[in-house]
Amino acid sequence: MSIPDYMQCAEDHQTVLVVVQPVGIVPEDEFFRIYKRITSVAQVSIRDSQRNLYIRYRHHYLPENNEWGDFQTHRKVVGLISVTTCGSAKEWPQTSDRFHCQKDVFGATLYDSRLLVFGLQGEIAEQQRTDVAFYPSYDDCPDVEKRVEDFVESIFIVLESKRLDRATDKSGDKIPLLCVPFEKKDFVGLDTDSRHYKKCCQGRMRKHVGDLCLQAGMLQDALVHYHMAVELLRSVNDFLWLGAALEGLCSASVIFHYPGGTAGKASGREPSLSLMSFFPSPLSLSPPSGALTANGISADTSSEIGRAKNCLGPEDIIEKYKESISYYGKYKNAGVIELEACVKAVRVLAIQKRVMEASEFLQNAVYINLGQLSEEEKIQRYSILSELYHLIGFHRKSAFFKRVAAMQCVAPTIPEPGWRACYKLLLETLPGYSLCLDPKDFSKGSHRGWAAVQVRLLHELVYASRRMGNPGLSVRHLSFLLQTMLDLLSDQEKKEVTQSLENYTSKCPGGMEVLTLPDGLKLPPVPLSKLPIVRSVKLLDLPVSLRPHKQKGLLENNLSSKSPFIYSPIIMHTRGEERTKKIEFRWVQGDVCEVQLMVYNPMPFELRVEHMGLLTSGVEFEALPAALSLPAESGLYPVTLVGVPRTAGNININGYHTSVFGVTSDCLLDGLPSVRTSGCVVEVIPSLPRLQLSTSLPRSAHPLRPSKEELSSSVSVQLFNGETQQLTITLENIGSEDLETLEVTSKTCNTKEKLFGEFLSWDLEEAVSQLPLKPGQSVTLTVNVKVRLDFSGGENLLQDLNDDGISVTGLPISSPLRQVLKPRAETKALGSESSKTDYNHVKTLEAVMTFKYSGGAGKVEGYYRHLSLGVHVDVEPSVFFTRVSTLPATRTRQCHLLLDVFNSTEHELMVSANNNQDLVLHPSECQRMAIQVAKFDFHTLPQPDQEAVRYTNPKLLEEERLHAQASMISSTLGITWNIISFDGEASVEGVLNQLVLEHLQLAPLQWDVVVNGKPCDCDIIADCKVGDAVPLEVKLTNRSKNAVGPFALTVVPFQDYQNGVQNYDLQDAVTFIGSNTFYIDTVKPTENSVCMGALLFLYTGDFYLNIKFQDDSAGQGKELPPSWFGLPSVHIKALEVRPLSEHH
Repeated sequence: MSIPDYMQCAEDHQTVLVVVQPVGIVPEDEFFRIYKRITSVAQVSIRDSQRNLYIRYRHHYLPENNEWGDFQTHRKVVGLISVTTCGSAKEWPQTSDRFHCQKDVFGATLYDSRLLVFGLQGEIAEQQRTDVAFYPSYDDCPDVEKRVEDFVESIFIVLESKRLDRATDKSGDKIPLLCVPFEKKDFVGLDTDSRHYKKCCQGRMRKHVGDLCLQAGMLQDALVHYHMAVELLRSVNDFLWLGAALEGLCSASVIFHYPGGTAGKASGREPSLSLMSFFPSPLSLSPPSGALTANGISADTSSEIGRAKNCLGPEDIIEKYKESISYYGKYKNAGVIELEACVKAVRVLAIQKRVMEASEFLQNAVYINLGQLSEEEKIQRYSILSELYHLIGFHRKSAFFKRVAAMQCVAPTIPEPGWRACYKLLLETLPGYSLCLDPKDFSKGSHRGWAAVQVRLLHELVYASRRMGNPGLSVRHLSFLLQTMLDLLSDQEKKEVTQSLENYTSKCPGGMEVLTLPDGLKLPPVPLSKLPIVRSVKLLDLPVSLRPHKQKGLLENNLSSKSPFIYSPIIMHTRGEERTKKIEFRWVQGDVCEVQLMVYNPMPFELRVEHMGLLTSGVEFEALPAALSLPAESGLYPVTLVGVPRTAGNININGYHTSVFGVTSDCLLDGLPSVRTSGCVVEVIPSLPRLQLSTSLPRSAHPLRPSKEELSSSVSVQLFNGETQQLTITLENIGSEDLETLEVTSKTCNTKEKLFGEFLSWDLEEAVSQLPLKPGQSVTLTVNVKVRLDFSGGENLLQDLNDDGISVTGLPISSPLRQVLKPRAETKALGSESSKTDYNHVKTLEAVMTFKYSGGAGKVEGYYRHLSLGVHVDVEPSVFFTRVSTLPATRTRQCHLLLDVFNSTEHELMVSANNNQDLVLHPSECQRMAIQVAKFDFHTLPQPDQEAVRYTNPKLLEEERLHAQASMISSTLGITWNIISFDGEASVEGVLNQLVLEHLQLAPLQWDVVVNGKPCDCDIIADCKVGDAVPLEVKLTNRSKNAVGPFALTVVPFQDYQNGVQNYDLQDAVTFIGSNTFYIDTVKPTENSVCMGALLFLYTGDFYLNIKFQDDSAGQGKELPPSWFGLPSVHIKALEVRPLSEHH
């Protein structure tokens, strides 16, 4: 017997062997269909008995194995079922002969046989025969199972008769000697009458009867016979049969202890229903009084039933297996029996969970020499060893033998190597080496298994895939090797693996599809997330100029959790919250969006990533792939991936895809826990227009100092104080949406400088009239940049001016001649430049213009964008006023404004004012200007409303009032300067103090004196003739807020001799017609009152009228300031009646 049955187990000893074989030409699929139905009858309950008969079916059995049937009866073929196809009656004789020939092969051992004929109909088929069953077809055979049961019962009858026949042999009868095939030649010429020979015959027959009892379902009888056989055979040192008797004893005990079987789930039997019928009561297991004798054994076994020692305990079973195998080992020709016994013992130990002892049996099985085995038999042997090691939990050992079997499939001695079988077996070794085909499962936790072996096994899988002609599998396994073992490979190995991968992908590119093998096994995709390694993913906001903003009042409720509490210290964290967290900023449909990845190349050579793009969900997204080349072991390297969302909604950045070494990978962030991210969900709002801003001025080289807000652009310009520059801004619609709304605002940044007037001004009407602006169109806006700063406050400068004798704060200068500043003594030595820096410092003005615009679908949703333009102006001082004072003019409603003007530039400069002569100033020169101005009526300025007065700081209100008054004065004066081609305004706003403003202010009470129909003031002389009545009219206009009066005015005439003497004693020269006192009633605001009188001049001459308020005027006059009662003095020239030709 050369071919072991590795599937054997201890309970097979109680089975009878039935061979099922085809006769003639039978379709294979039909044969196995019938075979499957036959094998379903594996256990039959015998009628009129409480016993079961177990059947083991084989469709292929070597006749030489049948020769060992006497040694162990379960190896004997006792039944034959032949399956044949017979199409006609003519074929039947030939079919019948073939059946008989087949019976002859096993003829000596067969108890019974059956022939199942399919396809034959007619007379022959109608014959009633017990050994032949006719069926019309393979589909029409309903009672096959019933036929098989009947067949099994007939076998049982024969078995039972043989058992009884052998068991009841009398001591006097001659017992034949049972022997195995290789023993027959050894017994030639032996003395058959010797005591030794008889014991040998007896012992072997007892063992044989034990086998028959076990098969016949009489477990307890079998145990007794085995015990007897052991005693007998041990006494004659018949080791081979002693081993068999011990193995029979073990098998019977196993069947008792483990009714579920030891073969595992695949071939385990149902527990025997009638086993306990052999043990009538628990008392039957109590120790008997007698014991077995070493002498002759009685044929009657009834006295032995129920002995406690008959059934071995679990420990004893293994001991007896060890003893049995040691006896088998003495015989070279019993190698198969020894090997099978080892396998049976291992299965029992596996159930007992005694794995170390099981491994010893297996180790013994490995070294059993079975002579010359074919390659197929070697493969089978190693595969079974692998399965048995797996059964006892030795997974790595199991994998080792499975791998040996795989290598055996492609041994050099095989003419056609089985690469498919090799590959399949190699795949089965993966779990034993802690490998799996899914990189997600393999990467969980720390590395498990022996890395060097794992790498080698993966290389073998790659090679086997290639030899199978499936480069796609090679690519998948190499990708897995790179992804999971990268850290364990040397630099040289990394280069070799990547070169191999590139070679394979040139024939078959790697992708993310699941590969399905012919046997249904699926190979999941392997994304190469380590080439390159991504450390962090950060979604970037749009550039400042493109960021969308929500209109105020339209902000949605951003409360992330529905909670009744305004604040809760308990923050609910969920796993993966960072990934799903929604980001504050928004992206815009149709605009390029950016995601920054920090990547690292772990390879010792330059890594070329052909395509790298984003994987998204939620909205339609057009990813724009990037190609990158990372230097060897690059360290962290920023990579920006871009794309364009084509629809609005919430977009989720799920991961990224790469193409490296010809392998396309989709790397999902969920599978990369080591990647840091601040959130991967962002809202995409509907599309908005895009504006591009260009200006007529050069871009600013330096950023604005208070860079709190990021600017889209900035311009820089250098101006003299008071100069105005035009800035032309062009706004071009470079987006795809119409520009529908445009708003422009400005804000001055550094407020520490005192700024007069508007810094930036523009007219938006013309630009707005061109809206909506189509894509590609542009609109221009002209902005006036006007700088008016106060440069008069420098203390160093004032010191310089004082040193040179020009009074800045004291009395006015008496001499109007030009005076040039001399450099100060201590600064002269340092050079002339340093002296100028005291007052020639440059001031900076900065402002931000904001262009708020919207349009398209985004406008409907309430979104807008804004561009911001920074305007940086360096202001150089031009002219400024070091001192200002006033002198009264000849007219009461006018006064002289004295201004000390200083030229702080390095150029000659001309100063002009309204109705005044031009003044030329040399560099660093100061001169005085005297400008006669009409006094100002500040009451005409717009007043703040009551609401503003109530809620505004009084100090601020006062500043605004003064500023308005100063602006009015500046615009009236209209002082301008001119340097070569530059010109600008000079403002007095910074130097006007309260006293000067009072002097320049028109009194609220306006007095008009009319003499002889002619308004009078100091420089106007009224003519009259001596003797004529001169009408005198005094008119009061009340421009104050309250009613004034009543007033009493006294008119006193006098003469001025121009030598300091004034003559008031003019009763003889001037007389009043009526009273010299004028009365004015109460005058309400905005109303006027006129009082009339008349004088009569008796002599010629120059007369003056002094109009005075009487001291006893009703109260109110005293409360009002004296400046309110500034009446013009009246100069009257009394002439002769005849006209004079000479003019004064």
